Amino acid sequence: MPPPSSSQQKVLAAQFVTLTGASERQATKYLKSAGYKINEAVDAYYTSNEAKGSTTATALEALFDKLRDDENDDKNKMELDSTMKYLDSTLHVNLENAELFVALEIVQAPNVGEITRRGFVDGWKAAAAGTTNQGHAAHIKSLAASLSTNPALFKKVYRYTFVAGREADQKSLSLENALVYWGMLFSPPGMAWKTKNHDWLDLWKTFLNEKWTRSVNKDMWNMALEFAVKSMADETLSFWNEDGAWPSVIDDFVAWCRGKGIGKSESMDMDEELWKG
Repeated sequence: MPPPSSSQQKVLAAQFVTLTGASERQATKYLKSAGYKINEAVDAYYTSNEAKGSTTATALEALFDKLRDDENDDKNKMELDSTMKYLDSTLHVNLENAELFVALEIVQAPNVGEITRRGFVDGWKAAAAGTTNQGHAAHIKSLAASLSTNPALFKKVYRYTFVAGREADQKSLSLENALVYWGMLFSPPGMAWKTKNHDWLDLWKTFLNEKWTRSVNKDMWNMALEFAVKSMADETLSFWNEDGAWPSVIDDFVAWCRGKGIGKSESMDMDEELWKG
Protein backbone atom coordinates (compact mmCIF):
# COMPACT_ATOMS: atom_id res chain seq x y z
CA MET A 1 0.00 0.00 0.00
CA PRO A 2 1.54 3.36 -1.02
CA PRO A 3 2.19 5.95 1.70
CA PRO A 4 -0.38 8.72 2.08
CA SER A 5 0.03 11.94 0.16
CA SER A 6 2.08 14.77 1.65
CA SER A 7 -1.08 16.64 2.67
CA GLN A 8 -2.45 13.53 4.38
CA GLN A 9 0.89 13.05 6.14
CA LYS A 10 0.65 16.60 7.50
CA VAL A 11 -2.87 15.93 8.83
CA LEU A 12 -1.69 12.73 10.52
CA ALA A 13 1.32 14.50 11.98
CA ALA A 14 -0.91 17.25 13.39
CA GLN A 15 -3.17 14.62 14.97
CA PHE A 16 -0.13 12.89 16.47
CA VAL A 17 1.14 16.14 17.99
CA THR A 18 -2.32 16.89 19.41
CA LEU A 19 -2.61 13.47 21.00
CA THR A 20 0.89 13.26 22.44
CA GLY A 21 2.28 16.76 22.79
CA ALA A 22 5.36 15.54 20.85
CA SER A 23 7.24 17.60 18.29
CA GLU A 24 6.49 17.52 14.57
CA ARG A 25 9.84 15.84 14.01
CA GLN A 26 8.91 13.05 16.42
CA ALA A 27 5.46 12.77 14.83
CA THR A 28 6.98 12.26 11.39
CA LYS A 29 9.48 9.73 12.73
CA TYR A 30 6.92 7.51 14.48
CA LEU A 31 4.29 7.75 11.78
CA LYS A 32 6.77 6.74 9.10
CA SER A 33 7.99 3.84 11.24
CA ALA A 34 4.39 2.64 11.77
CA GLY A 35 3.43 2.89 8.12
CA TYR A 36 1.34 5.99 8.90
CA LYS A 37 -1.05 4.02 11.12
CA ILE A 38 -1.65 6.64 13.75
CA ASN A 39 -2.77 4.37 16.60
CA GLU A 40 0.31 2.20 16.22
CA ALA A 41 2.52 5.27 15.96
CA VAL A 42 1.08 6.75 19.16
CA ASP A 43 1.49 3.46 21.02
CA ALA A 44 5.10 3.20 19.87
CA TYR A 45 5.80 6.74 21.02
CA TYR A 46 4.37 6.19 24.51
CA THR A 47 6.49 3.07 25.03
CA SER A 48 9.66 4.83 23.87
CA ASN A 49 12.36 6.46 25.94
CA GLU A 50 11.58 9.76 24.23
CA ALA A 51 8.11 9.86 25.77
CA LYS A 52 9.42 8.80 29.18
CA GLY A 53 11.99 11.57 29.07
CA SER A 54 9.45 14.21 28.12
CA THR A 55 7.69 15.08 31.36
CA THR A 56 4.24 16.56 31.62
CA ALA A 57 5.68 19.73 33.13
CA THR A 58 8.07 20.18 30.22
CA ALA A 59 5.26 19.73 27.72
CA LEU A 60 3.09 22.23 29.58
CA GLU A 61 5.97 24.72 29.71
CA ALA A 62 6.29 24.42 25.94
CA LEU A 63 2.55 24.85 25.48
CA PHE A 64 2.58 27.98 27.63
CA ASP A 65 5.36 29.44 25.50
CA LYS A 66 3.31 28.83 22.35
CA LEU A 67 0.34 30.66 23.86
CA ARG A 68 2.32 33.61 25.19
CA ASP A 69 2.92 36.66 22.98
CA ASP A 70 6.68 37.17 22.78
CA GLU A 71 6.35 40.84 21.91
CA ASN A 72 3.80 41.95 24.49
CA ASP A 73 3.91 39.45 27.36
CA ASP A 74 6.34 38.94 30.19
CA LYS A 75 8.26 35.67 29.96
CA ASN A 76 6.32 34.16 32.84
CA LYS A 77 2.78 35.35 32.24
CA MET A 78 0.08 35.92 29.67
CA GLU A 79 -1.29 39.46 29.81
CA LEU A 80 -4.90 40.45 29.11
CA ASP A 81 -4.96 40.04 25.31
CA SER A 82 -3.19 36.67 25.36
CA THR A 83 -5.33 35.44 28.27
CA MET A 84 -8.60 36.34 26.56
CA LYS A 85 -7.42 34.85 23.27
CA TYR A 86 -6.44 31.65 25.06
CA LEU A 87 -9.72 31.33 26.93
CA ASP A 88 -12.01 32.41 24.12
CA SER A 89 -10.41 31.34 20.84
CA THR A 90 -8.24 28.41 21.96
CA LEU A 91 -10.28 26.77 24.72
CA HIS A 92 -13.67 28.10 23.59
CA VAL A 93 -14.60 29.02 27.14
CA ASN A 94 -17.86 30.89 27.56
CA LEU A 95 -16.69 34.18 29.06
CA GLU A 96 -20.20 35.17 30.13
CA ASN A 97 -21.01 32.38 32.57
CA ALA A 98 -19.44 30.27 35.33
CA GLU A 99 -17.32 28.36 32.82
CA LEU A 100 -14.92 31.31 32.87
CA PHE A 101 -14.23 30.83 36.58
CA VAL A 102 -13.82 27.08 36.19
CA ALA A 103 -10.93 27.79 33.81
CA LEU A 104 -9.43 30.54 35.98
CA GLU A 105 -9.52 28.34 39.08
CA ILE A 106 -7.68 25.52 37.33
CA VAL A 107 -4.76 27.75 36.35
CA GLN A 108 -4.98 29.78 39.58
CA ALA A 109 -5.19 33.04 37.65
CA PRO A 110 -4.25 36.00 39.91
CA ASN A 111 -6.95 38.04 38.20
CA VAL A 112 -9.44 37.78 35.35
CA GLY A 113 -6.98 39.07 32.75
CA GLU A 114 -3.73 37.32 33.62
CA ILE A 115 -2.35 33.77 33.70
CA THR A 116 1.08 33.01 35.14
CA ARG A 117 3.43 30.32 33.91
CA ARG A 118 3.54 28.66 37.35
CA GLY A 119 -0.24 28.63 37.70
CA PHE A 120 -0.66 27.27 34.19
CA VAL A 121 1.86 24.45 34.53
CA ASP A 122 0.99 23.44 38.08
CA GLY A 123 -2.74 23.79 37.49
CA TRP A 124 -2.94 21.65 34.38
CA LYS A 125 -0.51 19.13 35.83
CA ALA A 126 -2.73 18.74 38.91
CA ALA A 127 -5.83 18.48 36.72
CA ALA A 128 -4.29 15.48 34.94
CA ALA A 129 -5.96 16.60 31.72
CA GLY A 130 -3.01 16.01 29.42
CA THR A 131 -0.81 18.53 27.70
CA THR A 132 -2.92 19.68 24.75
CA ASN A 133 -5.37 22.54 24.31
CA GLN A 134 -7.99 20.07 23.11
CA GLY A 135 -7.68 17.99 26.26
CA HIS A 136 -7.80 21.07 28.45
CA ALA A 137 -10.90 22.42 26.69
CA ALA A 138 -12.69 19.11 27.14
CA HIS A 139 -11.75 19.06 30.84
CA ILE A 140 -13.21 22.52 31.40
CA LYS A 141 -16.43 21.59 29.62
CA SER A 142 -16.73 18.45 31.74
CA LEU A 143 -16.26 20.33 35.00
CA ALA A 144 -18.65 23.11 33.97
CA ALA A 145 -21.32 20.53 33.16
CA SER A 146 -21.10 19.16 36.69
CA LEU A 147 -21.08 22.49 38.56
CA SER A 148 -24.77 22.37 39.44
CA THR A 149 -24.58 18.82 40.80
CA ASN A 150 -21.19 18.92 42.53
CA PRO A 151 -21.41 21.20 45.60
CA ALA A 152 -17.71 20.82 46.49
CA LEU A 153 -16.61 21.82 42.98
CA PHE A 154 -19.02 24.75 42.88
CA LYS A 155 -17.82 25.99 46.28
CA LYS A 156 -14.18 25.80 45.15
CA VAL A 157 -14.91 27.73 41.94
CA TYR A 158 -17.16 30.21 43.76
CA ARG A 159 -14.53 31.01 46.39
CA TYR A 160 -11.78 31.39 43.81
CA THR A 161 -13.89 33.88 41.89
CA PHE A 162 -13.41 36.30 44.78
CA VAL A 163 -9.63 35.96 44.44
CA ALA A 164 -9.54 36.37 40.67
CA GLY A 165 -12.25 39.03 40.58
CA ARG A 166 -10.59 41.62 42.79
CA GLU A 167 -8.85 44.64 41.40
CA ALA A 168 -5.08 44.75 41.92
CA ASP A 169 -4.09 45.39 45.55
CA GLN A 170 -7.73 45.40 46.70
CA LYS A 171 -9.01 43.20 49.54
CA SER A 172 -12.64 43.41 48.45
CA LEU A 173 -14.73 43.18 45.31
CA SER A 174 -16.48 46.26 44.02
CA LEU A 175 -20.25 45.87 44.32
CA GLU A 176 -20.59 46.31 40.57
CA ASN A 177 -18.26 43.40 39.83
CA ALA A 178 -19.69 41.24 42.60
CA LEU A 179 -23.18 41.59 41.13
CA VAL A 180 -21.89 40.54 37.71
CA TYR A 181 -20.06 37.54 39.15
CA TRP A 182 -23.04 36.43 41.25
CA GLY A 183 -25.13 36.59 38.11
CA MET A 184 -22.65 34.36 36.29
CA LEU A 185 -22.20 31.85 39.11
CA PHE A 186 -25.81 31.53 40.23
CA SER A 187 -27.10 30.80 36.71
CA PRO A 188 -26.61 27.69 34.52
CA PRO A 189 -24.20 25.99 34.19
CA GLY A 190 -23.58 27.18 37.73
CA MET A 191 -25.94 26.70 40.65
CA ALA A 192 -29.28 28.32 39.78
CA TRP A 193 -30.31 30.24 42.92
CA LYS A 194 -34.02 29.68 42.58
CA THR A 195 -36.78 27.82 44.39
CA LYS A 196 -40.33 26.96 43.45
CA ASN A 197 -41.72 30.34 44.45
CA HIS A 198 -38.78 32.73 44.28
CA ASP A 199 -35.88 33.86 42.11
CA TRP A 200 -33.44 34.49 44.95
CA LEU A 201 -30.67 35.78 42.72
CA ASP A 202 -32.97 38.50 41.41
CA LEU A 203 -34.12 39.34 44.95
CA TRP A 204 -30.52 39.48 46.23
CA LYS A 205 -29.37 41.75 43.40
CA THR A 206 -32.42 44.01 43.78
CA PHE A 207 -31.83 44.33 47.52
CA LEU A 208 -28.15 45.18 47.12
CA ASN A 209 -28.85 47.75 44.42
CA GLU A 210 -31.41 49.41 46.69
CA LYS A 211 -29.75 49.13 50.08
CA TRP A 212 -26.01 48.38 49.80
CA THR A 213 -23.42 50.98 48.89
CA ARG A 214 -20.19 49.38 50.09
CA SER A 215 -17.81 46.87 48.53
CA VAL A 216 -18.08 43.12 49.10
CA ASN A 217 -15.53 41.63 51.46
CA LYS A 218 -14.49 37.99 51.65
CA ASP A 219 -16.81 37.12 54.53
CA MET A 220 -19.84 38.60 52.80
CA TRP A 221 -18.93 36.78 49.58
CA ASN A 222 -18.51 33.41 51.27
CA MET A 223 -21.58 33.72 53.50
CA ALA A 224 -23.73 34.66 50.51
CA LEU A 225 -23.08 31.16 49.17
CA GLU A 226 -23.92 29.57 52.52
CA PHE A 227 -27.17 31.52 52.60
CA ALA A 228 -27.95 30.60 48.99
CA VAL A 229 -27.53 26.90 49.69
CA LYS A 230 -29.75 27.04 52.78
CA SER A 231 -32.42 29.17 51.11
CA MET A 232 -32.65 26.68 48.24
CA ALA A 233 -33.30 23.91 50.74
CA ASP A 234 -35.76 26.02 52.76
CA GLU A 235 -37.33 28.98 50.99
CA THR A 236 -39.22 29.96 54.16
CA LEU A 237 -35.82 31.02 55.61
CA SER A 238 -36.72 29.36 58.89
CA PHE A 239 -33.03 28.43 59.28
CA TRP A 240 -32.22 32.10 59.89
CA ASN A 241 -32.44 33.66 63.35
CA GLU A 242 -31.31 37.02 64.63
CA ASP A 243 -28.84 35.45 67.04
CA GLY A 244 -27.05 33.54 64.26
CA ALA A 245 -23.59 34.25 62.92
CA TRP A 246 -24.78 35.75 59.64
CA PRO A 247 -23.20 39.06 58.55
CA SER A 248 -25.41 42.09 58.98
CA VAL A 249 -26.09 42.35 55.25
CA ILE A 250 -27.73 38.91 55.34
CA ASP A 251 -29.80 39.95 58.36
CA ASP A 252 -30.90 43.05 56.48
CA PHE A 253 -31.72 40.97 53.40
CA VAL A 254 -33.94 38.63 55.42
CA ALA A 255 -35.72 41.62 56.98
CA TRP A 256 -36.16 43.14 53.52
CA CYS A 257 -37.58 39.87 52.18
CA ARG A 258 -40.01 39.52 55.05
CA GLY A 259 -41.10 43.08 54.54
CA LYS A 260 -42.22 41.93 51.11
CA GLY A 261 -43.98 38.88 52.52
CA ILE A 262 -41.17 36.54 51.52
CA GLY A 263 -39.82 34.05 53.99
CA LYS A 264 -41.06 32.56 57.22
CA SER A 265 -44.17 34.73 57.25
CA GLU A 266 -45.24 32.97 54.05
CA SER A 267 -45.41 29.59 55.71
CA MET A 268 -47.15 31.10 58.75
CA ASP A 269 -49.79 32.72 56.55
CA MET A 270 -50.32 29.43 54.73
CA ASP A 271 -50.71 27.61 58.02
CA GLU A 272 -53.26 30.15 59.17
CA GLU A 273 -55.26 29.78 55.97
CA LEU A 274 -55.23 25.99 56.35
CA TRP A 275 -56.29 26.34 59.99
CA LYS A 276 -59.15 28.63 59.05
CA GLY A 277 -60.17 26.23 56.28
